[in-house]
Amino acid sequence: MENPASTSISSPSTPPWNLERPFLTGRFHQESKTTSRFADLKLDSLSGWQEKAIGCYDAAIQELIVIDDLLSALLGVEGRYISIKRVHGKEDEVSFQVDASMDLALQELAKRIFPLCESFLFINQFVELRSQFKKGLVNHAFAAALRALLLDYQAMVAQLEHQFRLGRLSIQGLWFYCQPMMGSMQALSAVTWKVSANDIAGSAVLNLLQSQAKAMAGDNAVRSLLEKMTQCASNAYLGILERWIYEGVIDDPYGEFFIAENKSLRKESLNQDYDTKYWRQRYSLKEGIPTFLANIAGMILTTGKYLNVMRECGHNVQLPVSETLKLMSFGSNHQYLESIKAAYDFSSSELLKLVLEKYDLMGKLRSIKHYLLLDQGDFLVHFMDIARDELSKKLDEISVEKLQSLLDVALRTTAAAADPCHEDLTCCVERMSLPKSLRALKDLVDSRTLTDINDQEEPMGITGLEAFSLSYKVRWPLSIVISWKSLSKYQLIFRFLFHCKHVERQLCGAWQVHQGVRSLNIRGTSISRSSLLCRAMLKFINSLLHYLTFEVLEPNWHVMHNRIQTAKSIDEVIQHHDFFLDKCLRECLLLLPQLLKKVEKLKLLCLQYAAAAQWLISSSIDPCKSEEPSDSLIGSKKSKQCYGKTAKGAKLTTSNSAVTESILKFEKEFNSELQSLGPILCKSSQAEPYLTHLAQWILGIEMTNRF
Repeated sequence: MENPASTSISSPSTPPWNLERPFLTGRFHQESKTTSRFADLKLDSLSGWQEKAIGCYDAAIQELIVIDDLLSALLGVEGRYISIKRVHGKEDEVSFQVDASMDLALQELAKRIFPLCESFLFINQFVELRSQFKKGLVNHAFAAALRALLLDYQAMVAQLEHQFRLGRLSIQGLWFYCQPMMGSMQALSAVTWKVSANDIAGSAVLNLLQSQAKAMAGDNAVRSLLEKMTQCASNAYLGILERWIYEGVIDDPYGEFFIAENKSLRKESLNQDYDTKYWRQRYSLKEGIPTFLANIAGMILTTGKYLNVMRECGHNVQLPVSETLKLMSFGSNHQYLESIKAAYDFSSSELLKLVLEKYDLMGKLRSIKHYLLLDQGDFLVHFMDIARDELSKKLDEISVEKLQSLLDVALRTTAAAADPCHEDLTCCVERMSLPKSLRALKDLVDSRTLTDINDQEEPMGITGLEAFSLSYKVRWPLSIVISWKSLSKYQLIFRFLFHCKHVERQLCGAWQVHQGVRSLNIRGTSISRSSLLCRAMLKFINSLLHYLTFEVLEPNWHVMHNRIQTAKSIDEVIQHHDFFLDKCLRECLLLLPQLLKKVEKLKLLCLQYAAAAQWLISSSIDPCKSEEPSDSLIGSKKSKQCYGKTAKGAKLTTSNSAVTESILKFEKEFNSELQSLGPILCKSSQAEPYLTHLAQWILGIEMTNRF
């Protein structure tokens, strides 16, 4: 046999489809004289010998026949003495067989080349099947790259056949030139088999190609080929990605992209859905993220979301893409990461600018603070005066329309009329008490706290004073930040503040009644004791309101305001806003059931005492008497001034034991609840430092009452 090195084809030190390979370019060395012993044989004369067994010929003729058959087998065609056998029931599995009478040495050399023939057959079949539309864009691109590779492969076989016809190719030479591509074709065959067996598409194909390339790190030629296949297959995927991060459009006809769109969720749901599903689930990540995008998948998702928000606002904006920012590849230089980061920065800054400047987010938040956090409460005082009768009714008797008209009057006749957003304020009446409403906040409390809240008894027959609340109309795109969930938290804080204000007003009324009898000598009487109790209750409720407004709401608001000013994205704004609300809810005792229960009990005692104050005072004073009979006439001015500041003609009575017992009962219950609240506050302040100031106020009141 002739040494393959003596042939004119250059050494196969590089991959067979490299353009520098001579058998791919046709740059075979043309020898001036044919030295091969095959040149004198007439190959065409062998066409009449196929009926005979190959063993009937001498070794030289057998070699020519085997080479001719192998060249056909390399293209998936059966030869004279080499046949293709398909496994029954497994159409994808084929094998090549030789005539048993063939020379054993030739059989051995032919069998070495058979794996290359089988790889070609399988890859060619894969290309035909995966070029169908339903297989997806990545499979289309992968099949196109394989088809281009097979064209080079077929050109190489044609050049080898040309050399064989010139008598310059021996079977050792054929093996010599086939050997370099053997590993690459087998690697590609293994990849295509896995793709077909698992019927995968999209990012799964890219991940498989990448993992196979990494597994072939020891074979530089095979690894480079698999990386090139990955690059070609990913071009279509990068096209989908490019439209998403530059336009906010999902152009994914075969469902291969790792971002899913739920078109059933509309932006209007942000004003109705407590869980804000639109912002979290309208666009979401799917399984099967390409490994080279896994670390920045969240950034990619957010980039397109921001662009879609701007489109929903009618604000069409598109990133000015330069050639350097196009996602042409995802090579080792990681340039694609810089392109994605630039797209994210652009969309984030544009949306943040749109929300903060054009739609004035901070102005809306400031307006909500004025009304729902009672930052400017002059309208509320007026409203509570004119709506007192309506708010005192039971829930089923309240007219929300009447309350709304009274609220409009209060807004138009106070400083709130200067606020351009005051028309967005509406009133509502909740159907359950504040403790019960807190049970809906399952996302903020743990199971233990939730159990404590559920253990609280629902008060019977609550009135509008306990159920009244304000709401606020928030429009797109501000509803992304001020969602229904956020408004619900604002309303919980408002209801607590509103009821505290109501208790304060009732106690102030009781205090005015006490002030009406100051001219009398009340020292040592039940009125004196009642006056001290009223003052203690007022100090308690004032301390609570001072803590809620000046120790909790105002400082936390300024922290949130400063953080929003330095935020880099709308998601950071949402995070700061939610953190502000959650912190306020907790520091306002609304998420501390044990403390809240004590405070509610104390407020109830204050209301009961304030309601009884008129009777307590009137029962402690004799009817107005004067030396002149005319002064005692019913309906006279002096009769109306009986409990006035002068209280002339009135005198104290000390014989009414029921009054004294009632005052002592109120005092005992109030002091008892206050004393039990003190240790709880002291203990809680160790874990919750913000309660320290409130504890100091409460303990101060407790010590005052003791002495």
